[in-house]
Amino acid sequence: MTEIKNNDREIHNFRMRLTALVGLVFICFGLLVARFVWLQVVKHNQYMAQAEDNRIALVPIVPNRGLILDRNGVVLASNYSAYTLEITPSKLEANLDSVIDELSKLVTIEAKDRKRFKRLLEESKNFASVPIRTRLSDDEVARFTAQRFRFPGVEVQARLFRQYPLGEIASHVLGFIGRINQNEARAIEESDDSANYNGTDHIGKEGLEKSYERQLHGQTGYEEVERSAGGRAIRTLSRTAPVPGSNLILSIDIELQKVIEEAFGDFRGALVAIEPETGDVLAYVSRPGFDPNLFVDGIDSQSWSELNTSLDRPLMNRPLSGTYPPGSTFKPFMALAALELGKRRPEQGINDAGFFMLGGHRFNDDKPGGHGYIDMYRSIVMSCDTYYYQLGNDLGIDAISGFMKQFGFGSPTGIDLEHEKSGVLPSQEWKRERFKRNRAAQKWVGGDTISVSIGQGFNSYTMLQLAHAVATLANNGVIMKPHLVKIVEDGATHQRALTVPKESGRIPLKQENIDTIKHAMVGVMTDPSGTGRLAFRNAEYTAGGKTGTAQVVGLKGAKYNHSMTPERLRDNALFTAFAPADKPKIAIAMVVENAGFGAQYAAPIARKALDYYLLGKRPGDKARPVPSTAVQKEDLAVPEEAFGPSAGLPKPPGGETPGNKE
Repeated sequence: MTEIKNNDREIHNFRMRLTALVGLVFICFGLLVARFVWLQVVKHNQYMAQAEDNRIALVPIVPNRGLILDRNGVVLASNYSAYTLEITPSKLEANLDSVIDELSKLVTIEAKDRKRFKRLLEESKNFASVPIRTRLSDDEVARFTAQRFRFPGVEVQARLFRQYPLGEIASHVLGFIGRINQNEARAIEESDDSANYNGTDHIGKEGLEKSYERQLHGQTGYEEVERSAGGRAIRTLSRTAPVPGSNLILSIDIELQKVIEEAFGDFRGALVAIEPETGDVLAYVSRPGFDPNLFVDGIDSQSWSELNTSLDRPLMNRPLSGTYPPGSTFKPFMALAALELGKRRPEQGINDAGFFMLGGHRFNDDKPGGHGYIDMYRSIVMSCDTYYYQLGNDLGIDAISGFMKQFGFGSPTGIDLEHEKSGVLPSQEWKRERFKRNRAAQKWVGGDTISVSIGQGFNSYTMLQLAHAVATLANNGVIMKPHLVKIVEDGATHQRALTVPKESGRIPLKQENIDTIKHAMVGVMTDPSGTGRLAFRNAEYTAGGKTGTAQVVGLKGAKYNHSMTPERLRDNALFTAFAPADKPKIAIAMVVENAGFGAQYAAPIARKALDYYLLGKRPGDKARPVPSTAVQKEDLAVPEEAFGPSAGLPKPPGGETPGNKE
């Protein structure tokens, strides 16, 4: 049977399919138009920026790091340009070790260079370039450039390097810079200054290089560079110049620093010299030192091991973090406390028989048989322990602690270096906290006060604190914050700003009491019985000072014998001074570790420092100890049981047993 077509139905179906197809076409075109509008109108700026980013690269321009100069304009830290051979591991097409082997045929690469490279590689990101050799010669640059095509991922870069022209001199002041490690990189990325470190490889690690990092670094500049599709630079479109870092003008007199460091010779120790009127640190000595240039490129393992394992601890910043019992240099402050608190009058004296009795215990003076009649002047000039045993007992530890706190003992000075130690200013509260796990040892006993009163026992301060206290005394109670950077000079405008423009405060002291103490300290240097007279004989200026000798370990009933005691266990020699006496321009506190008597070993170094600073005189040769038999005193034993419940416990720094040698 033949089927008859329904033309109307076929036409209707065709039209429906055509309409659906046309609708689909319109929908597709609508989607294309919508996408076009989304890309070209709504997202135009975003994709335009991405296209520009692909075409234009922002290349950071690292600023010149600021210079560091002494107070007279001598450059202590500078920059110079040199070529560096650098490897970017992610761009290498061959094994890293084989690439280095091939490079060594063109450029001298020693074993220490390889070790340093491996260490830096561990600290760096894989896509960062790492130096394998620095300070290439022109011949080495030429040889590599001729073979550059063989070493994809290896480049010669012109870099700025930090240089410390004086080497070890003032190394603990300046510190050093080094390559940014992973921890530092993370800290920078999380900071609000991360963009400013684009392209920067080095950062301040220690000293002023670290504490003034932001000022020294400067502001990073940028170049807009047009690139081809292959990433090759075509032309520079614009340039924002970098702003060089600020220059630091220090308060340090580097020539004075040299004189003092030379005077220390092979001795270990610390010295801080301050201008009382301004708080300027004129000299900041920590011996032994180190060469900061070793750290700029990444110190080699042998040098690091020598510095890090040395018994002399050359990396230790002694004025900042070395704490010492002050010994008899504490006595002038004890005497001033007695005057201010009404416990003594200058003319009031005692008959020193050579010992002081407390609770049935005998505390011996440093001079067998005693000094006879001793008033306040003679107690400082002759450094009589018995006078201060009795005075300390009369004052009590709380009064001593409260008065000494005003001079900054036991508190950071706030100097412009990081990691300053606070030391220990003993008090009943401090001892309870110190021995909180030993209830029996928490109680403050009379023997503790006796020990503290002569600068021994729990007393433990930095030379920076002691120098600050002496400078405040010399400045009649006016407190000036000690500082190493005197002026910050803006890298762009060259405008200068003082770091410490005004005083920090004043201690309410009576001038007649200050004058009494200063007069006695002058007597230490000029009186026929003064402990410092031999070191300052024939001085062309009048100085005030105080000698001191402090125990390193407790004697436990034995007499101190300098020559028979192992060198590292010998007493520390201390000295404080200010000059000229009528209007002090310089105040000094110093310690010579394990040297012995303060008058014999420390005072001659201070004399050289004052001679140079006040008179311009330089020593003809290196410092040598000047024998002074008149001031050598033997220490006398004090029973350990005199210290009550704390007997048998580990000694605090300096030991608990009183005793003093000048």
